[in-house]
Amino acid sequence: MSSNNKRPFGLRDKIGYMFGNFGNDFTFVFASSFLMIFYTKVLGISGGMVGTLFLVARIFDAFSDLTMGRIVDTVKPAKDGRFRPWIRRVCVPVTVASFLMYQYGVAAWPMWAKIVYIYVTYLVWGGIFYTGINIPYGSMASVISNDAGDRASLSIFRNLGTTLANLMIGVGVPLIVYTSDAQGNQVAIPERFTLIAGIFSVLALICYILCYKLCIERVQINKVEKEKGQSPKELIASLGKNRALIAIIGAAMSSLLAMFLVTSMNNYVYLDYFKDKNMLSIVTIVMTGVSLAVAPFSTAIAKKFGKKESGAVALILTAVTYFVMYVIKTQSATVFIVLTGVSYIGVAYFNMIIWAYITDVIDYQEVMTYKREDGTVYAVYSFARKVGQALAGGIGGFALELIAYDSSAVAQTTDVNNKIYTVSTIFPAIFYLIVALILIFFYPLGKKAVEQNIEELKRRHEQQS
Repeated sequence: MSSNNKRPFGLRDKIGYMFGNFGNDFTFVFASSFLMIFYTKVLGISGGMVGTLFLVARIFDAFSDLTMGRIVDTVKPAKDGRFRPWIRRVCVPVTVASFLMYQYGVAAWPMWAKIVYIYVTYLVWGGIFYTGINIPYGSMASVISNDAGDRASLSIFRNLGTTLANLMIGVGVPLIVYTSDAQGNQVAIPERFTLIAGIFSVLALICYILCYKLCIERVQINKVEKEKGQSPKELIASLGKNRALIAIIGAAMSSLLAMFLVTSMNNYVYLDYFKDKNMLSIVTIVMTGVSLAVAPFSTAIAKKFGKKESGAVALILTAVTYFVMYVIKTQSATVFIVLTGVSYIGVAYFNMIIWAYITDVIDYQEVMTYKREDGTVYAVYSFARKVGQALAGGIGGFALELIAYDSSAVAQTTDVNNKIYTVSTIFPAIFYLIVALILIFFYPLGKKAVEQNIEELKRRHEQQS
């Protein structure tokens, strides 16, 4: 592996990489937060049917992630790099596909046609085009720089892109798409979903272009390394022996179960349990503020204490806070938001450094096998994330079905609202605790091990150059 003579790594790359995830999350966060609402409250589709769609779709695009990972690892690089060209190729299709998912006129169609519509548009967006741009984007971090500190900063700026998207979407969208009826119930305005989807698609396209223009691939794989590439059978065997990858997959799946369950249920907690749409915007501001407050300290904390060690402590804080929320069962939206802010300290920190875990795992794979498979390792991790998203999306929809949530009703019963609160607190507590335990007892890449791997790879690369 070698580095070329392009301009040094700097703020331009960090900003560009941030815009890449900003673009991703204009479509992804919008879908995670409001697509189930659009399907249930606008199109009138049952929560169980939506949960089934999310489960099927995420399994489908999980396998498409693996396919895309092998493609980016094996296809001959273009003049502008191995990963960057895919951002250029896929940015338009992915944003158009996102817009097509939110067509409010579909509400007048027969139910069978609605179901066909949601399956086709969701699978095309998530399983084909989003995969086609997200796998190369995520893999690109390992070739923008081979310095561990640079990679940690890319992870933080990537998360800042998510934070900005969450701020715009979480604060602005509820104020635009909901209105209150005479009884104080929150009612969705169908045509505004379509309008906002169109605006976000245009903004996402601009962000992708900025990412492509501002980032540079510096680390290039030498020909001799590519000639030693593993066969699929050998690759699967070696990945199966990668304890760090297996552990981070387990952690990812559990954390995503928590995060996406919270995201999908937040609308129902604030709209149905607390009956206050404005609180949806306020909680987003609180979480954004927490993220921005944590960001400046994340690199220093991770460097001083280690990502494994500090991440585990952060998520124990989060789990304990959610357990407290479950036990007290507050009727006050203000108290609920304050405790959510406390819980989000741990989540924000973990999210800031999560992508740096993956570059450590990629290095660990190379230390074990002497093969560099950035795209494939990232795709396997992304596969796990998609399975976690599938389970989270499915659980959210199935939970609504099990608690007898009536998507056709303007207001839910007190019993249903209480169950919404329970689902939104106890399950995140359990899942975040599981993540912390995985990091403590199963993930092998503590601070010392990461430093040893970096030094070993530097030694090998110097011998190859």
